Amino acid sequence: MEWVRKLLRRGGTTELDPGRGDLVVVASSFDDAEACSAALARAENWAADQPVVLRHHLRIPPKQMEAVALIAAQDGYELADYDYDVNMILRRVQILDALHCSQERSRMAGLAQRHDGDALGWDALQPAPGQPKEKK
Repeated sequence: MEWVRKLLRRGGTTELDPGRGDLVVVASSFDDAEACSAALARAENWAADQPVVLRHHLRIPPKQMEAVALIAAQDGYELADYDYDVNMILRRVQILDALHCSQERSRMAGLAQRHDGDALGWDALQPAPGQPKEKK
């Protein structure tokens, strides 16, 4: 039954506060040709069984940012950061694996393209080594 619990908490889990100050990047890829499995294989200090803050970095025209944020919110993403030029970061807490990372990366690329933008890459954050992984 553990796999059922993991599946149910993949999107929108609240076990990790995405605003924690001790989060560090444990995996990332900003290369369209790199598979998520390769990026995760080279990840350092990534705890695969613990939630991550998955962030997608997008370049979106300013007039499209609100629409992109609203659509992404339907899948549990929130706007983590943006600037008025064209860059935005969407984030969501989830358990990360290569399959779901790839699916989300593809979803964000399609969302960005439909709004005249580009998906620049993704990264995953977890508490720094030695810090508790889950919010108590």
